[in-house]
Amino acid sequence: MSFSVLMSLYIKERPDFLRQSLDSVFIQTLPPDEVILVEDGPLTDELYSVINEYKKTHSQLKSVTLEKNGGLGNALNVGLKHCSNDLVARMDTDDIAKSNRFELQVEYMRNHPEIAVCSAWVDEFVDNPDNIIAVKKIPSIHEEIYVYAKKRCPINHPVVIYRKSAVIESGGYGPFPEDYYLWGNMLKQNYKFHNLNESLLLFRSSNDVYKRRGGWKYFKAMSSLQKYLYKIRFLSYKEYLYNMSIRSVVSLLPNYWRKQIYTHLLR
Repeated sequence: MSFSVLMSLYIKERPDFLRQSLDSVFIQTLPPDEVILVEDGPLTDELYSVINEYKKTHSQLKSVTLEKNGGLGNALNVGLKHCSNDLVARMDTDDIAKSNRFELQVEYMRNHPEIAVCSAWVDEFVDNPDNIIAVKKIPSIHEEIYVYAKKRCPINHPVVIYRKSAVIESGGYGPFPEDYYLWGNMLKQNYKFHNLNESLLLFRSSNDVYKRRGGWKYFKAMSSLQKYLYKIRFLSYKEYLYNMSIRSVVSLLPNYWRKQIYTHLLR
């Protein structure tokens, strides 16, 4: 079953992280037929050097160039149009896929044509891939995922695989948080989801991750998401009010306490 890998890269990414990520993609037990790398705006010379190096040794790697940085959602929507296969696996340019990730996910999607989206658990690490600080687990079966999605994002986006046709028919990625808009739309439109009960990706974490999940700007973005999910009737009014109250507290907490909540209560 042919499949594509979709990645997005912008100027602030580190070349060494990109190298680790691409290595993990190309040493898979089931290698991809193509890797679509969206260059989201101008990049550094160091990043271009890594891209050109891998293009020489891996013909599957293809770049899609955007003149200006438009954000992850826009980059992925553009990149999807360039994916030749209906089955598309997402991959971030600073994470590390476990060697059997694609084999397990593609096999599952081949055996379950009714499933539109399939993710898995991720191991979160700091600095060194051996330094695992948490495992982000999410529900497995569709019915549990649907309920879970009313309070938290139900899919680990960096390790998801999905059917391109279903994503495009659902409207694609939205504004930040880009993927949560997409999952809400797809669940509301009765697309079926599944998550594998094992970690298939090493997710690069740091204190900056928790900083990005807080502050007024983040709270406004999450508020807009909750309003949208209520607007499409994915959330009831009671669920909307509950989510707003909880997220307002977590978003506006000092970073130290937000980190404690994520690492000890939400993992």
